[in-house]
Amino acid sequence: MSTKFMKSLNATHMFPTHIRRTFRTAAVLTAASASALTAQATSRPANAATTFDPFRLDAPLPTDPAVRVGKLPNGLTYYIRQNAKPEKRVELRLVVNAGSVLEDNDQRGLAHFLEHMAFNGTKNFPKTEVVKYLESIGVRFGADLNANTSFDETIYILPVPTDSAGILEKSFQFLSDVATNITFDSLQVVGERGVVLEEWRGRLGAGERILDKQLPVFLAGSRYADRLPIGLPTIIEAANPAPLRRFWSTWYRPDLMSVVVVGDLPPDRMQALVTKYFSGVVKRAAPRARVASVVPNVDSTRISILKDKELTNTQLSVRWQQAASVNKTVADYRTSTVERLMDAMLNMRLSEIAQRPDAPFLVAGAARGNFVRPLDIYLISATPKEGMSMQALQVMLAEAERVRQHGFLQSELDRARTNTLRGYERAFDERGKTESAAFVEEYIAHFLSGESFPGIAYETDLVRKHLPLVTLEEVNRLARAERGPANRTVAITSPDKDGLAVPTEADVKKVLSSLATATVAAYTENIAEGALVPNAPAAGKVVTERVIADVGLTEWVLSNKVRVFVKPTDYKADEILMRAWSPGGISQLPDADVLRAQQAADAMGRGGLGNYSLVDFRKKMTGKAANVAPFIAELSEGLNGSASPKDLETMMQLIWLRLQAPRADTSAFQAMIQQYTAALANKDLNPQSVFSDTVSVTLAQGSPRIKPLDVARLQELNLNRMEEIYRDRLSDATDLTFLFVGTIDLAMLKPLVEQWIGALPASGRKEVGKDVGPKMLTGSVDKTVKKGIAPQSNSLVLMMGNAPWTREQSYIASSLGELLEMRLLERLREAMGGTYGVSVSASLTRVPRQEWQTAIQFGSAPDRAEALYKAVLQEMDSLKRVPPTAAEVERVREQQRRELEVARKQNSYWMSALSTKIEFGDDPSSVLQAEQLIAALTPAQLMEAAKKYLDTTNIARFVLQPEAAPKVP
Repeated sequence: MSTKFMKSLNATHMFPTHIRRTFRTAAVLTAASASALTAQATSRPANAATTFDPFRLDAPLPTDPAVRVGKLPNGLTYYIRQNAKPEKRVELRLVVNAGSVLEDNDQRGLAHFLEHMAFNGTKNFPKTEVVKYLESIGVRFGADLNANTSFDETIYILPVPTDSAGILEKSFQFLSDVATNITFDSLQVVGERGVVLEEWRGRLGAGERILDKQLPVFLAGSRYADRLPIGLPTIIEAANPAPLRRFWSTWYRPDLMSVVVVGDLPPDRMQALVTKYFSGVVKRAAPRARVASVVPNVDSTRISILKDKELTNTQLSVRWQQAASVNKTVADYRTSTVERLMDAMLNMRLSEIAQRPDAPFLVAGAARGNFVRPLDIYLISATPKEGMSMQALQVMLAEAERVRQHGFLQSELDRARTNTLRGYERAFDERGKTESAAFVEEYIAHFLSGESFPGIAYETDLVRKHLPLVTLEEVNRLARAERGPANRTVAITSPDKDGLAVPTEADVKKVLSSLATATVAAYTENIAEGALVPNAPAAGKVVTERVIADVGLTEWVLSNKVRVFVKPTDYKADEILMRAWSPGGISQLPDADVLRAQQAADAMGRGGLGNYSLVDFRKKMTGKAANVAPFIAELSEGLNGSASPKDLETMMQLIWLRLQAPRADTSAFQAMIQQYTAALANKDLNPQSVFSDTVSVTLAQGSPRIKPLDVARLQELNLNRMEEIYRDRLSDATDLTFLFVGTIDLAMLKPLVEQWIGALPASGRKEVGKDVGPKMLTGSVDKTVKKGIAPQSNSLVLMMGNAPWTREQSYIASSLGELLEMRLLERLREAMGGTYGVSVSASLTRVPRQEWQTAIQFGSAPDRAEALYKAVLQEMDSLKRVPPTAAEVERVREQQRRELEVARKQNSYWMSALSTKIEFGDDPSSVLQAEQLIAALTPAQLMEAAKKYLDTTNIARFVLQPEAAPKVP
């Protein structure tokens, strides 16, 4: 279970709106996010059409007719939608309109603790039986089964299969139990204290310390300022059933609850289950009022300047707050759309500045959205170069002032409109392939905040009608609206280190004062004309074709010997994935060139492409949904890409350009070096960075090819040599292989392949990846790194050895890792209360050497790291001596089966699985053997695997501990 104090912007759903107004946490607090979020207008157009029109400005936004919304007699709200993506799955949510902001003083952190207790005993699922049951039907604890507690709400998340009536009944029964029958067993409460404390501990660090000081500034005068969901450790470690039950009985009631059901079931069946299991939630006779917390306005500018010894860079932001609002009418929606256009245009300008070597910041951007439920903010933020905070503030706000004084250009608006409309059209094209989880987010937002969900068909029609009518004058009129000192907060956070001058409030006020009377010049731009590829190369030809029918794969061999594999699918309506690779990679280069090769793709990508600088290239790609990115790895090099079917030809042109017409740009390279320098200058202030470097150096055993990147090593980078390496690795197509997966028409793709891939030059050079890296670590290593001031420890255990690779053994090793993770979660988390989570992976490698490695990682209190490590060794030893139970193995197998069912309907799965098979020369059809491997897994196999892959002959243990003895739990 995870705590969060703001809902994350859903990144899976392509809907351009869902009228989304929530920020990602990091973007609001510190990061200079360059992507604009959907916004709320400060003023709303009032002119309305005189005849009825569903798109007239005063028309209310409708409700998506595909959704069944209703209330049970007890007041509980439900949302129901049938959706077949993914097949045979349903997304269930129990949404409680209550979170940490409602806690009494003796309950600080107990809204979140209560969420944990739902998984630790209900009437029908004693103790942790619900976790075991759901794992037995293929639902992973944490990854699938989860919950989160926010300031204002608590959400229980349960995705389950629909192919069993019993599974559905039990799943609804569990959520009903959460609403009505949590047991709050005192022993379970005591046992869970340690788990919740470890979740609190895992959040400790510079970011949390800064947040604790910033929230009282950002949210001054409200309960939000001192109601972070994670709560107070003093209350958590003394938690008992009484205050937990009091919060539950007060706020877990039907008028504050919603059940959301979206998935592959008939709506009547969904509604029957909701009625059966939630009609019994009893209304409270005299319910306590659910009073909304208010964040008061302020008349002047607040300034927060903070520093921390573990921060690695400076962040600054200027934010304006206003009362939250939601889009109710077409006029609201239209204004929100205009604001998003403005943000996109300003972000493009700020991005252009960041690419200059003389820019005072590394990245900057504007965003707007909901901070906490009653509060919206508009934010401009940046990551300054070290020592240039005030220059960054000046330039960032001057650009916003330039917009206020002069507005935008018609060319900027045209590009923003084109990109916006294309986003809606792509979402509309995918309307029948949208994942159920994406719809769920919309209905939760409606229940909690009243946000509309008109549906993508209506939204696309609305935008098609209104977007062309948005004039430059209208945009610039809105842009001229002055944002003054009222409700404004300037926040700066910096590393606390010798020699770094931190700005003062006087410095900030001086910049703000100068901008208040400044006159800035109007923005100008030059637009590069011409085709992406001025002259098409001479096309090649497909000379042989092979069809591998059982996996739906077609292979073409071109006249230049390049192989192209294609798998058409219908899993998405608007997605084509591409991967290309050839053996060789960095292993072909001398030690002196390793770092240059590792950074060459980034350096060349920043230079632009073909005849266009990066700025001009981005403008050239307006309205296009196509991307191709090069990579140079240790044993191979190649490309990764994606495109909408409508932009397939553009992607093919990008393939040609990435391989044959990369562009080196000295200014862009200088800017890159400055960004790297800023990112690396203070990395040793971060305990996790020091810990990671220690692990890397230890495993490298002095290899000159594996060294941590630091500022001094940047001197090794040379643009001319990096361009030579890039061209050497990527321009020769001799042993290049391509794989395309997605919404592909073979007849349309074939001539494009012949034109743009068949034309690639091939010299006949053949390569294989070389074994030039460090050899496997042998013997026992035990290292403790003392770094950091937070009372937290992080442990990493690595075991390794030689083992012949086979498909079966690779699968069994991976399954062993899953089994051991289950065991360790039960032992270290549930039984010992010593950690919040454990991660285990066991894998076999084929190249450059056939070896195995098992990794175990967990966090804990510093004084418990040793005891937990001993428990890990005990569980490993147990698996070597006694085979797991049949029930344990079935839990592993069922989770794998269920994941495979869903994965087989995703383009990304086929891209990964087929590219691996083809790259290693395996029969592509062997990808279909996964079910057989799962079915054949036995307890005996896992015990034998434990003897091999949990062997401690070669073992390395790394422990991160604080520099000083901890003073808090």
